[in-house]
Amino acid sequence: MATDKKNVLLVGSGAIGTLAAFSLTAGGRADVTAVLRSNYAVVEESGFVVDSFDYGLHEGWKPSKVLNKVPDVTADGLPPYDYIVVATKNYPDIPPTVSEIIAPAVTPGHTAIVLIQNGLNIEKPLVAAFPTNAIVSGVSLTGSAERSPGHIVSDEHDVLIVGPFVNPGVGAEASLAAARTFVEIYGASGKVTCELNEDVGFVRWRKLVYNACYNPLATILRMDTSQLRLAETPIADLVRPAMWEVWRAAKAAGHDVPKEHIENTINADPIDVWCKPSMLQDAEKGNYIEYINLIEEPVKEAEKLGVPTPILKVILDMCRALQWKAKVAKGLVTLPAGAPPS
Repeated sequence: MATDKKNVLLVGSGAIGTLAAFSLTAGGRADVTAVLRSNYAVVEESGFVVDSFDYGLHEGWKPSKVLNKVPDVTADGLPPYDYIVVATKNYPDIPPTVSEIIAPAVTPGHTAIVLIQNGLNIEKPLVAAFPTNAIVSGVSLTGSAERSPGHIVSDEHDVLIVGPFVNPGVGAEASLAAARTFVEIYGASGKVTCELNEDVGFVRWRKLVYNACYNPLATILRMDTSQLRLAETPIADLVRPAMWEVWRAAKAAGHDVPKEHIENTINADPIDVWCKPSMLQDAEKGNYIEYINLIEEPVKEAEKLGVPTPILKVILDMCRALQWKAKVAKGLVTLPAGAPPS
């Protein structure tokens, strides 16, 4: 096995991104430069506190380098990045886009772009922007949170499922090779699980059973998943029927998600965990919510396939309204003069 280190740029060092940077570094197969935003000042001074199920507690940890903006490899005279790992939340309706953010660091024909992000069709803008670069899917199945700036807590084993997206300008074998190598360097520590699964559509539709249903409904109702289950009617009348809409759309798209995955997803966490899905955490902080690829794109795909999604459409409209409120609060939408404060 090759032992040369890959030059990796991580964009988005929140909980999932920081865990990815830690694993890539721990395996000894990558030098990681992390681009930080809100937690940059804290990490630059004191490093991360990483309290990991897999690695234990590490205080003052830093990747190879930390930056507060994406570098321009040409203007800064930097060697090309072998991989850019994107672990930011995905808001296609909020500028700048992912493609615009990472463009200065992408070397055409060389840099593989790994999207550790949720949802459907996330690769399409990247394929359009970078037609000669391999685009790789990363679906994280771990539970983690950033409790305070730079303080990362993970209470579950890190599982990352990786596969190649289709980019017509890049050969299938080259895309697969980029995904396979990333699996090797991510899992090199032996502490985490990183699997190659070439059926990217199946992996993403399967996770949408949770992310298109539990995530937004918990956000709309301001209830964690345990509260939703204890209240019973939100599960019976909203969560479960919405999950079946996702299941039927996935099946029409050619992905046979097991039927038992519905109930397994509903009851995945012990009732005393009080899990707040990531979208609910974002809404409570006053942040934007990443609903487009989690709900809007699956609804559009279902419509193309002739699959009715009445509950998901209502969820989608409510998420659009919540996003509009966030845009007002952050000044992206200006209300008419005389409007009451939002």
